[in-house]
Amino acid sequence: MITLTRRYEFPASHRLYSKQLSDADNDRIYGKCNNPYGHGHNYVVDVSVRGPVDARTGLAVNLAELDRYVRERVVEPFGHRNLNEDVDDFNALVPTTENLGVVVERRLREAWPWSEPRLEKIRIAETDRNIFEIVSHETERQ
Repeated sequence: MITLTRRYEFPASHRLYSKQLSDADNDRIYGKCNNPYGHGHNYVVDVSVRGPVDARTGLAVNLAELDRYVRERVVEPFGHRNLNEDVDDFNALVPTTENLGVVVERRLREAWPWSEPRLEKIRIAETDRNIFEIVSHETERQ
């Protein structure tokens, strides 16, 4: 078995604000990230897959196919978007990077087109200091 990690990037903006909290609580919890005009990040998303090496090709996954799949499911829907306003996944979710990771993992897992390799982990860097990892539900079941 081999684990392969492929890196993708997209810029997006968001505002951290919860309708379930008071303005004072939003300010206290989210600080400058609660700016009413939002702010942006250049997100870096690592997609890790795990599977056997195909004896004929020497590959665990066709990179062009993986790139197309991630581009269609993640990069294009989120890239150059305001997550609060333009992405339906965040109608009821605060677009924290934690929630972004959960949404990315779900979007990839739901229509995963291969029996092998399996989606193993998503890693999202919001900044050099804020990095989040989401283990796929598929990996948890194994």
